Amino acid sequence: MKKLKILFLCTGNSCRSQMAEGWARHLKADVVEPYSAGIETHGLNPNAVKVMAEAGVDISGQRSKYVDELKDIDFDYVITVCDNANESCPMFPRKTKVLHVGFDDPPRLAKTAETELQALDCYRRVRDEIKQFVEKLPDNLKEV
Repeated sequence: MKKLKILFLCTGNSCRSQMAEGWARHLKADVVEPYSAGIETHGLNPNAVKVMAEAGVDISGQRSKYVDELKDIDFDYVITVCDNANESCPMFPRKTKVLHVGFDDPPRLAKTAETELQALDCYRRVRDEIKQFVEKLPDNLKEV
């Protein structure tokens, strides 16, 4: 069976798209060939790495990539995981389906946290929401 090539696209490819790629590799490697990129690059968010490691998923070897670095890959789906990426999504070949599944921005949520624990809880919540979405791949792509 051919694996679906899925690109998780976010603004800076530092957090949400990285977590989605990590979950897809961890949970769906048999049916999905996951990638992540950004319309900009902001580097890998250390708190995203930390909360994913807590869940048993190592994303520390991933790196922040600009979407143009992946232009030669023929994706089946591009999933924008933030509103900005959805609004600024580049054009993809006609056969590529572009879907938007927005998740809250953990760094933005964490700005109001009073402690490091509260800040990490913001990341954990979004991590778990992304996991729930990825667990249902590829069936949920028909519903979005």
